[in-house]
Amino acid sequence: MKNAVIGNNKQKANLIVLGAVPRLLYLLQQETSSTELKTECAVVLGSLAMGTENNVKSLLDCHIIPALLQGLLSSDLKFIEACLRCLRTIFTSPVTPEELLYTDATVIPHLMALLSRSRYTQEYICQIFSHCCKGPDHQTILFNHGAVQNIAHLLTSVSYKVRMQALKCFSVLAFENPQVSMTLVNVLVDGELLPQIFVKMLQRDKPIEMQLTSAKCLTYMCRAGAIRTDDNCIVLKTLPCLVRMCSKERLLEERVEGAETLAYLIEPDVELQRIASITDHLIAMLADYFKYPSSVSAITDIKRLDHDLKHAHELRQAAFKLYASLGANDEDIRKKIIETENMMDRIVTGLSESSVKVRLAAVRCLHSLSRSVQQLRTSFQDHAVWKPLMKVLQNAPDEILVVASSMLCNLLLEFSPSKEPILESGAVELLCGLTQSENPALRVNGIWALMNMAFQAEQKIKADILRSLSTEQLFRLLSDSDLNVLMKTLGLLRNLLSTRPHIDKIMSTHGKQIMQAVTLILEGEHNIEVKEQTLCILANIADGTTAKELIMTNDDILQKIKYYMGHSHVKLQLAAMVCISNLVWNEEEGSQERQDKLRDMGIVDILHKLSQSPDSNLCDKAKTALQQYLA
Repeated sequence: MKNAVIGNNKQKANLIVLGAVPRLLYLLQQETSSTELKTECAVVLGSLAMGTENNVKSLLDCHIIPALLQGLLSSDLKFIEACLRCLRTIFTSPVTPEELLYTDATVIPHLMALLSRSRYTQEYICQIFSHCCKGPDHQTILFNHGAVQNIAHLLTSVSYKVRMQALKCFSVLAFENPQVSMTLVNVLVDGELLPQIFVKMLQRDKPIEMQLTSAKCLTYMCRAGAIRTDDNCIVLKTLPCLVRMCSKERLLEERVEGAETLAYLIEPDVELQRIASITDHLIAMLADYFKYPSSVSAITDIKRLDHDLKHAHELRQAAFKLYASLGANDEDIRKKIIETENMMDRIVTGLSESSVKVRLAAVRCLHSLSRSVQQLRTSFQDHAVWKPLMKVLQNAPDEILVVASSMLCNLLLEFSPSKEPILESGAVELLCGLTQSENPALRVNGIWALMNMAFQAEQKIKADILRSLSTEQLFRLLSDSDLNVLMKTLGLLRNLLSTRPHIDKIMSTHGKQIMQAVTLILEGEHNIEVKEQTLCILANIADGTTAKELIMTNDDILQKIKYYMGHSHVKLQLAAMVCISNLVWNEEEGSQERQDKLRDMGIVDILHKLSQSPDSNLCDKAKTALQQYLA
């Protein structure tokens, strides 16, 4: 059987159909079977698992994993190795659920104990760990069972395969895990610290796979806070190594992994972004990611060419990701990216690609570039980027919507020339729709974009927003559990209630509800920023001509303004003072009655007290208000 199935997928399928698997498993588990027979069974099963994904499914359906794990309790090393080799093949298949390794709590400690048996047990067990460690729960289980101590010394093994699998283990253990990363920094192997061993492994004379994986380990330790971003091992070793991986001499997979890892490394750090942008002409080098496969690649290897054509979209995705990280903070880098040949056209094309991952990466890249005022006024306008963006927003998955709507917020800033056409293409309805999303990030972006849209806008746009949003939805957002949503909604209200005619118009139709909302927020358990925004809204209302009366006839609100004038927090005192100034301003009709009413409430005494305040801002505002009484 073994000789029939090696390298022959058709024969493997035939044997499975004929029911060989249950029989082999039976023999494997029989007490009376000799060790040689059990080992041969494990080898045949391992060969069957090497076939198609359907083969692996058939093996899983026959409960092969518990049977093989049971086999690891044997005392015979050859049999253990055969079981481990088969387990390795099954666990590295995409159809096998990782959880199967963790269902029985005795398995992980037993595998740790087997690590010392032979170089094969080391290679297979490390490979199983690196494939089955998905997410923080798995990392914790492996870490608590001593993975770091047990695997560290394998990095100096004589076998390349063992070193490589141990390295892969560390990269998956350290990813986004501060606990593991902080431990790794201090681990000694033969008197050398782990980071130094990783640095040796990313030297140019090492195999590419080893260079890349060591660079990943150092990148993940850096992002988890265990290595500083200005440490030499990052700036002089890891970053240049990852840039090398992006050159067109490298294979497609290496270029993809290099660019994605580099994007992750430099994402939060502007200094690393600057260094990367001037290393080996990286920005120009990434432009080659869009011309794939290039004429340079030897067409002799037809199989390779076919594979690369199918995966060219991964290169585009990786390039967009890296451009997004490079341009996250620095204006000059953004300019360089946009001036790279046909860059804007490429991003715009990326927005309508069939692959969701490419679309997402293209939107992220655009979002990163849209943080630049200059680019919003120039390149974004020349290429009418808003058109494909509005199309993306029509029916995209949430992860794309979040980034695309963030970018729309930038395109709706008052200095952006795209603001007009976006309004004309039905953005108001779209954004009001987003504010009703289950996803808080989408609610924030929807309301944020409306806030930008309402800033210094004409009355018609403001009316459109209020009509589309509806007062019910506005008040739902004011009681949203997400603080960002609440702050942006207050910002929207503040922008709607600016310039006198607009304030009076809106308050004449929605005054009662707005005053209710303001009262609720000032009475609620909210932080200083929320209360300050709310008092600023009141100050805007107090600036209206007819709107003022809604405050003057509301004793509850007047008492609240008085309370905040004496608050311990200067920001709130200042905001309350602006309300009072607007109410007592004496060039306006009815100011005398308003001044008298406020004097009777004891406001003038508070103003006298505040005019002695050590805070110069507060002191000036109080004096200005008192002058209105003297004039």
